[in-house]
Amino acid sequence: MSERTSEGAHLAQRRAVGLDLGSVRIGVAASDAGGVMASPRTTVRRTRDRAGDHRRLAALVAEEGADVVVIGLPLSLDGSVGRAARLVLDELDELTAALGVPVVTHDERFTTTTAHQRLAAGGRRSRARREVVDQSAAAVLLQVWLDGRRPRAVPPADPTFPAPTEECS
Repeated sequence: MSERTSEGAHLAQRRAVGLDLGSVRIGVAASDAGGVMASPRTTVRRTRDRAGDHRRLAALVAEEGADVVVIGLPLSLDGSVGRAARLVLDELDELTAALGVPVVTHDERFTTTTAHQRLAAGGRRSRARREVVDQSAAAVLLQVWLDGRRPRAVPPADPTFPAPTEECS
């Protein structure tokens, strides 16, 4: 994705990695070099060595050439920080230190549900979905984040349509 400052100076395109941190598996997705499209990459099985898991993720981030990592924050439906979000936040500082690139969190509500629906619509059976749902959820998360950063085009005003007035008739 290409970004511009208010002065119009061009900023570097950002390649990003998305992580869906689960207690058993971590879904990994990455954007294209232009930061436009997210794709599932892999699923990392957690071990009992958290630091080792973080080193493995850092290697994947380096392999992708990412300059930012987006970590899903599983907020409760009402937007509050519940048990699942607290677990992610408790791991965040340690993981950030291991990754060596800026880390941001992003609301991941409904990403796993969306991933399950897309995989089912694509013909994946339940057992096959389980193997890839985490990386698919990471791709959904990352795509939402990428889309939110992209400037929105504002259509030009239609000169044939009268401008609104303050008067009411």
